[in-house]
Amino acid sequence: MARDILATLKSEHDELRALFEEINDTTDRAKKKREKLLADVEARLIPHAKWEEFHFYPAFKERADRDGLKTHAEAMVEHQAVELTVLPEVKASDVETPRFAGAAKVLGELVDHHATEEENTMFKMARKMFSAKERADMDVQYEEWKASPAAAAVMTHAQAKTGLKATIKKLIP
Repeated sequence: MARDILATLKSEHDELRALFEEINDTTDRAKKKREKLLADVEARLIPHAKWEEFHFYPAFKERADRDGLKTHAEAMVEHQAVELTVLPEVKASDVETPRFAGAAKVLGELVDHHATEEENTMFKMARKMFSAKERADMDVQYEEWKASPAAAAVMTHAQAKTGLKATIKKLIP
C-alpha cells in the first residue's frame, strides 16, 4: 500500500480513540493503569497535533478556499482548546477520582469530535488539494520529524506548558 499522510493521521486517530475507550473502562482504583494510559495519550496526541499545526495545517491553508480556511480555523481552535484547557484539566485531576474520569471522558470526546471532523471534512478537501505523491512525501516527512530533536523539543515544551497549567489549576481551583 502506498504511503499517505491522511491514512497515517487517521490511524493515529483510531489509536487515540482506543486509548480513550480503555481509560473510560477503568475504575477509580486503577491508578497505575490510568497514569499509563494518560501518558500514552499524551505521547501520541502531542506529536500528532504539533506536526499538524506546524506542517500539515499551513500547507492545507495555503491551498484552501473559503470553506477550507473555515475548516482550518476550526481545527486550530479545537487544538488550542485541548492543549490549553482540557488536557491541563485532566492532568490536574487526581487519577483516583471521578473528576479524572469525567475530565478524561470530555478530552476523549473532544479528540474524537475533532478527528471525525478532520477525517470527514479536512481530509476530503486535502485529498483534492494534494497529489498522491505529495501525501506520500508528507507521510515520510512526518515519520522523520517524529524521530527528530525538533519533535522532542516540541513535545517537551507542550508537556511543560500543559503541566504548568495543570499545576496552576491545582493551586487555584
